[in-house]
Amino acid sequence: MTDKIYDIVIIGGGPGGIGCAIEASSHKIGEILLIEKTDNHSNTIRKFYKDNKRVDKDYKGQVATLQGNVEFFDGTKETTLDYFDDLLDSEKIDSSFNTEVEKIVRVEELLEVHTSNGIVRTKNAAITIGKMGKPNKPSYKIPPSIKAQVNFNLDKCSSNEKVLVVGGGNSAAEYAYDLADQNNNVTMVYRKAEFSRLNEINEEILTKYHGEEKLRLRMSTDVESLENDAGKVKVNYNDGFSVLYDRVIYAIGGTTPVDFLKSCGVEVDENSKPIFDEHHETTAKCVYVAGDIALKSGGSIAIALNHGYHIVNNIIRKRGQIFSHTDIVAKLEDPK
Repeated sequence: MTDKIYDIVIIGGGPGGIGCAIEASSHKIGEILLIEKTDNHSNTIRKFYKDNKRVDKDYKGQVATLQGNVEFFDGTKETTLDYFDDLLDSEKIDSSFNTEVEKIVRVEELLEVHTSNGIVRTKNAAITIGKMGKPNKPSYKIPPSIKAQVNFNLDKCSSNEKVLVVGGGNSAAEYAYDLADQNNNVTMVYRKAEFSRLNEINEEILTKYHGEEKLRLRMSTDVESLENDAGKVKVNYNDGFSVLYDRVIYAIGGTTPVDFLKSCGVEVDENSKPIFDEHHETTAKCVYVAGDIALKSGGSIAIALNHGYHIVNNIIRKRGQIFSHTDIVAKLEDPK
C-alpha cells in the first residue's frame, strides 16, 4: 500500500476516464491517479478502430455540447489518439497501466482501491470502464478448429470475406455496415421479425444498405450450430438451410460487470445497470461512474467527456459544503 492519498482514482483509460482526469487536473483538485488494465489509454479505439477510421464528436446522432475543458472535434483514429496523448502529457496525472482493479472498499473516510499491484487510498473514485464485462456466447459449441474465424468484435477482420453477423442490437448493426463498407459480403441474421433495440440512425443505415444490396438482412432466423467444412464455417440455420462463411461475428450482447460493481459497493437496477444520481455519484459514497457504463447506448466520446466534467464539479461542490460547514463551526466557537 502506498502512503499517498489521492483525491481521485480513475478506473479506466477511455474517454470517460480521460475526461475525469483532465477536469480534475484543470480544477487542481489534488492528487490524481488513472488506472488502466491494458498498456495504454483508449484501448477500444486502438484495438477496434481501423486505421484512418472517422471518429465523430456527435456519434450516431448523439449530439452533445462539450461542457468542460476538453475541446474535442471530429477526426480520425490517429488524430484522436494524438490529441488524448497531448492532453495527458500536459497535465499532472499519475498513471498505472497493465493494472487490474479488483474492488473498492470504504475504510472510514477513505476508499481503498485494491489492484493487482497493491492497494491505493483515495477520497473519490470514478469507474469509467466499458459496459461489457464479457460478451455473451451462443449455447452451442464452437468447434476449436474454426475458433480463429469466429469473433465477438471486429478484431482480425479484413476485407473481401463472406461474413455473417449474428445479433439484432446496435453493436451488430454497426459491425454489419462497417464490414460492408470494407468490401465484405455481409449477412446479418436476427432471430426476431423486427428490430426492437436499434437507435434510429443504425436502423436507417441498415435499411438503406439492405435496399442497396450492400448487405443482406436475414430476419426471423436463428443459428442452431456451427461446423468446420473444409476450412470454412458452416452455419446451420433453424429453417433447415446451411451456408458457408469465411467468418462469423457474434454481437449478441454482454453483461455489465455486475460482480465488479457490487464489489465496489455500487447497487444496480433490475437491468443490471449501476444506479447513480444526476452528478454520476453511485449508491456508494464518493464512487462515480462515467463513460459507456453510464450510458444507455455507448460510443459517444463527447458525452463521456461531459461525465468527467459533472463528476469533478460535484467533488468541488461537496468540498465547498464541507468548507462552509467548517467555517460555520469556527465562527460559532470564536464569535470574533
